[in-house]
Amino acid sequence: TLTAPAPFADETSCQCQAPHEKLTIAQARLGTPVDRPVRVYADGIFDLFHAGHARALMQAKTLFPNSYLLVGVCSDDLTHKFKGFTVMNESERYEALRHCRYVDEVIRDAPWTLTPEFLEKHKIDFVAHDDIPYSSAGSDDVYKHIKEAGMFVPTQRTEGISTSDIITRIVRDYDVYARRNLQRGYTAKELNVSFINEKKYRFQNQVDKMKEKVKNVEEKSKEFVYKVEEKSHDLIQKWEEKSREFIGNFLELFGPDGAWKQMFQERSGRMLQAFSPRQSPNSSPTRGRSPSRSPSPPWVINKTSPPSSPKAASASLSSMSEGDEDEK
Repeated sequence: TLTAPAPFADETSCQCQAPHEKLTIAQARLGTPVDRPVRVYADGIFDLFHAGHARALMQAKTLFPNSYLLVGVCSDDLTHKFKGFTVMNESERYEALRHCRYVDEVIRDAPWTLTPEFLEKHKIDFVAHDDIPYSSAGSDDVYKHIKEAGMFVPTQRTEGISTSDIITRIVRDYDVYARRNLQRGYTAKELNVSFINEKKYRFQNQVDKMKEKVKNVEEKSKEFVYKVEEKSHDLIQKWEEKSREFIGNFLELFGPDGAWKQMFQERSGRMLQAFSPRQSPNSSPTRGRSPSRSPSPPWVINKTSPPSSPKAASASLSSMSEGDEDEK
């Protein structure tokens, strides 16, 4: 478990005490010698330490079953002389390497070209670097003599990322980064920005803030409208369900075959039975016997057959009177 950064070579007391016999790559891959790890050296500038650097060091660390990785970092003076200006200074680059998990030891102020004395001093068995010829310091390939000695082990570069790529992105988007840092409190002098550009960047920052506010208002408005539509949909759906329920209950009560009609028919039948009782059957003895007709008394005038003329009426009156005299 890693609990501390890798030590610096000039401050560590862990020196390789075992005899430093010359190894071949085949022997190292078999895990020999058994009494000490294989000491692998990798060097570089490591400016703006990134994933490509870390992957190269991982390859160097895992070249052999048992290895000890030493990483040499060139100083600012040497780097500015042979390569150019760096973004990070040497102290920052040293510290970045110390905190990489694959590094066992960091060598500060590493030489630009490896000498036999340097290799012997640090008991280096192999040098790991990508196989692209690295021309510098008047040489077509600074690792040529290492390759001829059989001490060079190649690693693979990570495509798509490098320190030059990162610097190119910063230069391309310079205005964006300048505006961002002005907004964070850096001064125009610290950013080497002219007075006019400073005002322009600050104005652009204000415009961006207004755009962001408008965007937030639009998003909140859309969210509010969506919630209202969702609530309206729920209310309409509930209203439809209640309407169906109400209509169903109404039809059950007042429909053609509803309970109200049945109840009305039952009550109507009872009222009819109460007002018109059921008639006697035709076979009843009282109904078959006709009452005896008694002759009407002579003084009863038949109302159904009135006299046809005044003479007939007087004749009938005279006959009635004669009859009365005879009875007397």
